Amino acid sequence: MSIESTLPVLKPADFASDQDVRWCPGCGDYAILAQMKKMLPSLGVPRENIVFISGIGCSSRFPYYMNTYGIHSIHGRAPAVATGLKSARPDLQVWVITGDGDGLSIGGNHLMHAIRRNVDLNIVLFNNRIYGLTKGQYSPTSPLGKKTKSTPMGAVDNPLHPLSIAIGCEATFVARSIDTNIKHLGAVFKRAAEHRGTAFVEVYQNCNVFNDGAWEYAKDRETKDDTTLELEHGKPLIFGKERQKGVRLHGLDPEVVELGKGISEDDLLFHDERAAEPSLAYLLSRMRYEDGFPEPIGVFRCVDRPRYDDEVNKQIEHSLKDKGKGDLDTLFNSGETWTVE
Repeated sequence: MSIESTLPVLKPADFASDQDVRWCPGCGDYAILAQMKKMLPSLGVPRENIVFISGIGCSSRFPYYMNTYGIHSIHGRAPAVATGLKSARPDLQVWVITGDGDGLSIGGNHLMHAIRRNVDLNIVLFNNRIYGLTKGQYSPTSPLGKKTKSTPMGAVDNPLHPLSIAIGCEATFVARSIDTNIKHLGAVFKRAAEHRGTAFVEVYQNCNVFNDGAWEYAKDRETKDDTTLELEHGKPLIFGKERQKGVRLHGLDPEVVELGKGISEDDLLFHDERAAEPSLAYLLSRMRYEDGFPEPIGVFRCVDRPRYDDEVNKQIEHSLKDKGKGDLDTLFNSGETWTVE
């Protein structure tokens, strides 16, 4: 009998902690939490082998609500804490929960380096385009002209685009979903969990108190078919209520076209999430609703590359085999040492 077969069958309720969930009524975080708890039992990973690590912000309360191990770390440093944990305990499944403020402002440096190192982490960034916990200041993803408590005349900063940053850092798994598209969200979480290396997932999340409706065009039943495009590996980029529109390349630039007017599916751009060259994934990450394009959701990129935590542990194993177990006192008293009198 295998060890796996003796493990208890877990249900979503088994991943719910005894803590009262304290987000504002109607917050998109509830849907994200629910889909995470619903997805985790399908992985067959014991709860004691799962860790959620967060920084500071509304999203960062997440570890309290999961009946797993968790660390509520300091502002923006969750990727650094997670890197250390995964390197020391490669047997654990480690999730980083962050927001557009925590992850891209004070935490931008840590996020970038965790991604480029390809640490075996699952990073979920809740993007509501606002600072919610600190009561409505503009964030790194707020659009130009956004009027908030800290930008009463409108934001003049160019916004960051999370997926473009991740792909620019050579992320091996990049995906996007929406808090209200619950079936899609759960499927994306599962793909991320099954990926080896850094899996970066952006979730369009609504802050109904300080930035209500930020993603309404991508959520509303009347508009979402024309404003979003669900990516499928090996399939053409088709969207629209009647699936009558598509995206093709005009030189190096994407353009929206209508099918049936001398244009067939074969003329369209085909999605390849496994392409070693990230240029296509980057192009997709730049498609914006405000520029007249549907915004892609789903998996943008999924490739295999060496992982930081694996390589570090290989070096440790090699050193132990070559030199034996070290001694800290001997190390401190060897090499270039001197006495100050």
